[in-house]
Amino acid sequence: MAETTGKKDKEKKRRLKRQEKELKKEDRKANSSKGKALEDMMAYVDEYGRITSTPPDPFKKKTVINAEDIVIGVSKQEDMVQESVERKGVISFFNDSKGYGFIRDDNSRESVFVHLNGLVDRVKENDKVTYEVEMGHKGPNAVNVKLIK
Repeated sequence: MAETTGKKDKEKKRRLKRQEKELKKEDRKANSSKGKALEDMMAYVDEYGRITSTPPDPFKKKTVINAEDIVIGVSKQEDMVQESVERKGVISFFNDSKGYGFIRDDNSRESVFVHLNGLVDRVKENDKVTYEVEMGHKGPNAVNVKLIK
């Protein structure tokens, strides 16, 4: 007899699942977006580029835009004229074998890259130097590096 009650419980669960499935199916049909009118699905773009559901007014005066006035991308910036201001600093690191190092600026405490080609005098670490800054491919580079005697 224990088995028959189990069968009855299983059958009851199946019926409840079928009923829930039918309810979900009816709910999907009621809230479905299928079969909407074409006008309900249309979207328009107004003169400011915003998407709206209202069609444009055909009697409204349209503004004329000259195609040459439209700028696409970032406008080119004029090269900034750099003043060659002589700065002072200390060689914080320099590798003779590789031919590069860094100068720590006295005022800003920033590190500036220095290459062997930018040296006027031979330098080593902790030497006080004067230099000028040029913008290179990867950032500021020190040039005309001279020892302070």
